[in-house]
Amino acid sequence: MNKIGSSLRNACYGLAYCFATQRNMAVHTLIGAVVLVVGMLLRVPLTGMLFLLTAITAVLVAEAFNTAVEQTIDIYSKERNQLAHTAKDVAAGAVLLASIFAVLVGLFVLGPPLWRIFKAVLFAASGISV
Repeated sequence: MNKIGSSLRNACYGLAYCFATQRNMAVHTLIGAVVLVVGMLLRVPLTGMLFLLTAITAVLVAEAFNTAVEQTIDIYSKERNQLAHTAKDVAAGAVLLASIFAVLVGLFVLGPPLWRIFKAVLFAASGISV
């Protein structure tokens, strides 16, 4: 049982390190929290919320792996190295892909209810009945 507790403690330390040192981890978490709150306010069905949560988690996991790759490379490569640079770029690209996926999921899940609200407000302001 001690090994499990130690592993859990180390994992929590790793996540805390990411949040404390990686600005993008905090930014992605804040955006994700806002998206989830908007989803709840719009009464998005459970499946939609699960899609949003999955996309947000994918971005955070990618960001954590990106941090691990960068830290590992920094241990072994103090001078400028093209392979190290490429590895860091690829890890950052993974975060970009996850972020694009998250934006698309957000558009598909939140887009329709937000569009209905936008149309209702727009038509109400112009005096046109929908």
